[in-house]
This record gives sequence, structure tokens and C-alpha cells, in this order.
Amino acid sequence: MSNAAPPRKAPDQPWRTEGTPEEPPRRPGGRRLRGRWWGLLVTAVIVFLVAYGGLSYYNTGNEPTISYTEFSRQVDAGNVSTIYSKGNAIQGQLKSARPKPGGGTYTKFKTQRPVFAGDNLWQSLSRHKVTVTAQPVVQERGFVSNLLLSLAPIAVLAVLWIFFARRIGAGLGGAGGLFGRRTPPRPVELRPGTQRTTFADVAGIDEVKGELDDVVDFLKYPDDYRRMGAKMPRGVLLTGPPGTGKTLLARAVAGEAGVPFFSASASEFIEMIVGVGASRVRELFAEARKVAPSIIFIDEIDTIGRVRGGGASMGGHDEREQTLNQILTEMDGFSGSEGVIVLAATNRADVLDPALTRPGRFDRLVAVAQPDRGGREAILRIHTRDIPLAPDVDLARVARTTPGMTGAELANLANEAALLAVKRRQRLVTQADFSEALEKVQLGAARALVMPEEERRRTAYHESGHALLGMLQPGADPVRKVTIVPRGRALGVTLSTPESDKYAYTEEYLRGRIIGALGGMAAEHVVYGVITTGSENDLEQVTNIARGMVARWGMSEHLGRLSALPSDAQQAYGLAAAPQTLDTIDTEMRRIVDECYEEACRKLGDHREQLDALAAALLENETLEEADAYRVAGIPRLKKDPEPAAADPGQPPGQASGQRT
Repeated sequence: MSNAAPPRKAPDQPWRTEGTPEEPPRRPGGRRLRGRWWGLLVTAVIVFLVAYGGLSYYNTGNEPTISYTEFSRQVDAGNVSTIYSKGNAIQGQLKSARPKPGGGTYTKFKTQRPVFAGDNLWQSLSRHKVTVTAQPVVQERGFVSNLLLSLAPIAVLAVLWIFFARRIGAGLGGAGGLFGRRTPPRPVELRPGTQRTTFADVAGIDEVKGELDDVVDFLKYPDDYRRMGAKMPRGVLLTGPPGTGKTLLARAVAGEAGVPFFSASASEFIEMIVGVGASRVRELFAEARKVAPSIIFIDEIDTIGRVRGGGASMGGHDEREQTLNQILTEMDGFSGSEGVIVLAATNRADVLDPALTRPGRFDRLVAVAQPDRGGREAILRIHTRDIPLAPDVDLARVARTTPGMTGAELANLANEAALLAVKRRQRLVTQADFSEALEKVQLGAARALVMPEEERRRTAYHESGHALLGMLQPGADPVRKVTIVPRGRALGVTLSTPESDKYAYTEEYLRGRIIGALGGMAAEHVVYGVITTGSENDLEQVTNIARGMVARWGMSEHLGRLSALPSDAQQAYGLAAAPQTLDTIDTEMRRIVDECYEEACRKLGDHREQLDALAAALLENETLEEADAYRVAGIPRLKKDPEPAAADPGQPPGQASGQRT
């Protein structure tokens, strides 16, 4: 079953709906015509009358009506070139212009021959060689032509009216706008055959589903809670890293409860025009109340929910604050939102405004973390329901080799394995497809690159240094694969992942991570006596781990047990501590890294034969799997404890993988 977001009902609505009733067919006429289109009808009538009158006026032309006496005088003078007659009405054209009585001149004229005239007009015309034509000298449009030309401005006016009504109504229609408030019809019946997302489609976060079970129960049986005096929670804030399934979980809550679901990204409410976002929020909550009980889901709420600052604000910042104020009012303000639960998702809960996270607004804060091994296996089973798997596929084994992966990453892994099977013209997805897809996701896609032999040899020693120190260091993550095949931006990769999920990290383990990351640089130093630029990625990992040990996790005796640099201050390093503290942090980081580098060089020097053996095997085979790497190094593969105890929820850097770039 597809879990894609539902489509929008209308392009001018910044939210999507799921499980809402269908709109009934609109009866012709009625309030909409009497309201919004009444002004258009009156304007059209006025424009038509003005256009028709103007066309009728200009249709008569500028030809003056002269007296028959003047006409006879011009005929006798031989100044008439052409005439046309219909009954006693005569139209004609002079050879040379004559002055008008009121000023100006004329050549075309009209006149009326009196009934009692007994002159010999035809003989006079023939004598002066005047041409009598069969077509009118002055062409006039008929009634139908005038009518059609009069309707042309009406059509242009209607097109412009509809265009601006849609464009401006999209931004201002919800707030009243130029064309009145858009009042969508009240829905009356549910869509038939609508397929909803439920808890059966969500795996790996059972503890989070347990926290939301009472919300589902409240939506299903609200009367039972009201009899006990319990109130429905106003909002639930889902926090966690990207890809952990926050949006899917929100849709599952609505689907499990069988209530309408409105979803929107917070950024879709923000426009350049101040007040548009607030009007859209009002309209969204109004729509949700019509079909209450219902759920509103706002994704990435930190876009508009950040802490409001003081001082003057202009432009988009002021618009963001007005939108946030409207959300606060709708959730727990003067109006309230009876029967509407707001679910929101963010991975930056620390930057949200306190007024948004207080009880009465978002009553519950639910942390959605990466799944454990069992959760990853369950997620893989869900995402492989429509994928034909070969008998040799062991999803439990795949789950063991993917610690730290989120639900979105696991879904991508299953899809990459299916794509590989299609490229190979296979009927089933095999375990080898999953292994190669995992390498592509974790290490990057292999790329064809012809390296000089000396560069290839240096890369082999670099990766061998990573691998050997990972095998020798007590408590280090086991080495899964060593390769000198260029992947992504790296010339070679050493992949090390833990035996099981880890939640707490000791100082010894982190030092081992630093020693392993410095193994490539240390190997080049021991073998060649030089240092190259291939350790850039390794040094970034080392710096992050050392900074966390000293400034966040209290692993420096000199600095003490304090958090000198919060996690979000690393991007603005130097703004969260005193200058003396920053100097101490740099000194302690340098001390830890120098000690680890000296130990790495010493261990590689003591085990030079094993280092040479690994490098030679890499040069010959290019890639060594886990068992082959340990066999070549002559180091026994020891099994670690099945599961360490969970402790501090702090998150040190991710898996250790040395890369030579």
C-alpha cells in the first residue's frame, strides 16, 4: 500500500485532506451568484450599454447632413462625383471639400430630397457626369454587428475578473479579500473506498504508538472521556531526527481513529503579503471543525514556531509571527478548537516558542527515535511486502548490519535492492542485492577511476591502517568491509559497525573511535613518512568526537563536568562560552587527539607485518569482507555482548568508517 501524501483538493489550499467528506454538487444560482457575482453582472450591464451607445454614435460617422438646396447647387457647379439613393435619402461625395457651417470641411454628405421636388434631378446628374452607385457611400454596421462588438468588452471583463478572483482569492480569499470570504460547502458524505494508513503500516516505534493509543481512543469514544471530565489533548508534538516516521505516524493516528486528516507544511502558510498565513490558518481550523473530531498535522512547525524576538520586525518575519499567533489562538485562545487535535512534527524542538509548547497548546511531547534491531526488521518487512524476495534473504541479518538507520533509510535500502534486481533481470531480490544496496547507501556508488600504482598502494595502506586498528582496539566496532574501490568521493573505505545498537558510549570506546579514524594517517606516516590530503574526512570525524568529549560529555578532567558547547552551538563555535573556556577546549581536544595519534602510530609499528599483509591482500583483491580481513590479519574475531544497556540519550557521532578522499 502506498503511503504517499494525499493530493490537495484545490490548488489555492495549502493543506491536504484525507478521510474528509466529499462536497455536494452546487445548485445553480443561489448565494454564490447573488454574492460574489452580483457585482460582475451589474458591471457587465453598464459596460454593455456604454459600448453599444458608443458604437451607435460612432456608427453614424462624421458626414454632415446638408440641405437639398446646397446639394442642387453643388450638382450644378459640377462638384459632386458620386451619389447613392435609397428612396428620397441621398448620400454623396464631393470632388473638392466644402466648409461646414460650424467649422471644418466635408466631402461626404447626406441629404433628403423633398417629395414635392419637381426638378429634373436625373438629367442634371447625367449632364454633370455624376456616378450613381449601387453601394452606399457611407457604410453602416447593422444591429447584429453592433451587438457582437458590444459583448467583446464584457468577455474581456469576465476573464479578467475570474483571473484576479482566483489569484487574489488564493491569498486573501480566506481573510475576506477583494471578493468576499471563501466559504466552502459543508461536506455531507464520505468518499467510498478510501484507503487509510493505520498502525499496521507503522513499525519500529511501538513505544511511541503506545503513547498515542489514548489519543486514538479519545477520538473513537469521546463521550466516555467527557463523562469523566477528561479533556481532549489540544496538541501532540512529534520530535526526532529526519526520516523516523513522524508524518507517517500522524497519518496512522488519523487512520486508526477513522477521523478526517488535514496535513500541511508550515512553510506553505507563509507568503510575502502579511496576514495571508494567519487567514489560511483560520480557514484550515474552520474546515477541520466542520468535520470534527478531526486531526490537523503541521509538518516542520519550527519554520513558523521559532522563538519570537523583540524589536521591530518587517516583511516575512512579521508574517511568520502573525501566523504563529493565529495558531496559538486557534489551539487555545478565545475561540478554541473543540474536537480538533493538532499534531506537529519537528527535528528542532529546542528552538520552538515556549508559548507553543506549554500545556494547553501542545500537551504532549513524543520523541520518535531511530528504531532498534527488532524495529528495523519489522520496518524492512513492511517495505518488502510488495517485493518478491528470494529464499536466501534474511531480513534479521540485514537489520543487524544497519544500526542507526531510520525508517526512510530502510525504505530506500529495500528500493535500491529491488532496483538492482531489475537491472540484473532477476525475478527475485536476493541477499546479494541487499548487501550491494547497503554498500551503495553507506559507502556510496562505485565509480570507475584509474589510479596510478603508487597512489593505489598508498590507498591500500591507508585503509589497512583503519582496519588493523579497528581489529586491535579493545571494544572497537568490528570491521565489516575494507575496499580500495573508489566510491562516491572516497578513494577507499573501511566500514565498521557495532554488533548491536548502542545508546551510551564510554570514554574508552570514543578514544578507540579516534584511534581507528586516525589509522589511515598513521599508516601513511609509518610506511611513507609523509601525510597526504586523503585524511580530510577522518580528521572531521576526529574533531567532532574530540569536541564532544571535552565540551559536551564531561570527559576532560581539566575542563570539568560541564557542557561548555551545546550541540547546536557547533555551527557557531565560539559564541556559547568565554574565551578562556574556548582556549581550554582547544587545548584539551589537541591533547586527546595527539595521545590517540601516538598510540595509533605505535600499534601500527608494532604490527607492521599484519599491516603489510592487509595492504597486499587489498592490492590483490581490492575488497575484503569481514571474515577475509580478520583471516589475513591473523586476528581472531571475537563476538561482543548481545546488547549494551541503554543510558544517556546523548548522540555522539555516527558509525566509524574511515575514508580516504
